Amino acid sequence: MVVLTGCGGGDSAGSGAGGSSTPKSGGTLTFAVGSDTGCTDPQQVASNDSIYSVRQLVDSLTDQDPQTGKIVPWLAESWDINEDATTFTFHLRDGVTFSDGTPLDAEAVKADFEAVPDLGALAGLATGYLAGVKKITADDPQTVTVTFAQPNAQFLQATSTHSLGIVSRASSKLSAQDRCTKGIVGSGPFTLAEYAANQSTTLKKRTGYAWGSSLWKKQGEAYLDQVVFKVLPEAGVRTGSLQSGQVDAIGNVGRADESALEAAGVSLEARANPGVVFGLSPNNAHPILKDAAVRQAIGYAIDRKQIADTVFNTGTEPATSVLAHTTPGYEDLSGKLAFDLDKAKRLLEDDGWSAGADGIREKDGKKLSLTITWFANSPTNQPSLELIQQQLRQAGIAVELQQNEISQFATILQTGDFELAWGNVTRADPDILRTQFSTSLANFYQVPETDLEKTLTQQAGTIDEAARDELVAQAQEDLVENAYTVPVVELQTKLGVAQRVHDLNFEASSRIQLHDTWLNGVE
Repeated sequence: MVVLTGCGGGDSAGSGAGGSSTPKSGGTLTFAVGSDTGCTDPQQVASNDSIYSVRQLVDSLTDQDPQTGKIVPWLAESWDINEDATTFTFHLRDGVTFSDGTPLDAEAVKADFEAVPDLGALAGLATGYLAGVKKITADDPQTVTVTFAQPNAQFLQATSTHSLGIVSRASSKLSAQDRCTKGIVGSGPFTLAEYAANQSTTLKKRTGYAWGSSLWKKQGEAYLDQVVFKVLPEAGVRTGSLQSGQVDAIGNVGRADESALEAAGVSLEARANPGVVFGLSPNNAHPILKDAAVRQAIGYAIDRKQIADTVFNTGTEPATSVLAHTTPGYEDLSGKLAFDLDKAKRLLEDDGWSAGADGIREKDGKKLSLTITWFANSPTNQPSLELIQQQLRQAGIAVELQQNEISQFATILQTGDFELAWGNVTRADPDILRTQFSTSLANFYQVPETDLEKTLTQQAGTIDEAARDELVAQAQEDLVENAYTVPVVELQTKLGVAQRVHDLNFEASSRIQLHDTWLNGVE
């Protein structure tokens, strides 16, 4: 995605005010997360808790400045894009190796990208980024060219994401399952030392690393010797562990824990996530949910501000579009997403849904009863949905909540075995709309074939920034007006970071970057 405007909120996490101001090498950082997707392949994971660790294993061709949205060199020192954005040629830096000692060259990049389609829906983001590839050529050892059948304006930004982090040729040959359980080999500043599903992931510093992103402060190897990600599902346990010094940082800080952590001297660092906001995405082929009036009524019956103000951490904003306001091309549609319970009721009445004796609406002898599928990867999920459950009942819509493990996420979406799914997708490019809602890609939500598809395709092939913004705005309006998805609240990543931790930084998609991170108190 060539045409990037600022992606906002370029905060730096965990700058740690205590101790020396001189960076030191050494030590172990322990970071507590709430869940584990059961996979150590960056190209297959989509949950922040897992991305935090596996992102450190791989380098990308490019990086994205979190302050400006500009794409900058990483493994590729430079690149050329033809006028219609169908051909992308990357000039790789020399001397880069994977941690198994093999060279990172054009053939490795070619093998990596060519293997992505074999991962299928398990690598939904990566597959979408490479959709429409016509050919990939290794022009010489340091030059690789990716050619698409159609213009593909998003691809340059895609090369900066963890989803297209480069893995070794040996890793490219592994099955999707083996890549998850055995781990992949990357060229990143850390290597995978140990993985215990649902317990911990341990990373070790890559000695001899010398090819970091042009955005990083430090040249060469990372400061930290080791990083341990511990899975602590209970928010209270994570908070207590940070307060007692058992861990150095935690993710998913909840509103209820903010005061206690600040009182304990913990630094709270936050950055809004760009991309598709948290919301309810209907299975648009479901017998009830293919009715636009029902989907729209759900949207009007949800009081987004109440959810943001009572469930999420301080500073969280209600959704004002399907994209977060930090996403390039965002369009403010707050007027179309206003809470209006009376309008929700009228929509359902006019559509033939009448309130029964228990207050739940019925039509043709069928109750207006739906199930929301959600995944246990954030402490805000359940309270958010319990509040939505209460709000929708006021409109006469009964809702059951069905909890699943985050490891089931891809399978459930792939099989379509859901009615309404709760979730979000982070990406600092508006093409995330095409990835999620195009009928020609995975189309998990069974969006029908309409002019929306044409709009999503056109924006992907439009280089002119203003023209692309218009198309992206049109796509957002279409999605919201037809309620193909129901935006609820913008995700804000909030971390708790101990004072001894310095330069634990957010990257452009509000995940963490640990190459520059260092600790006080190491010798």
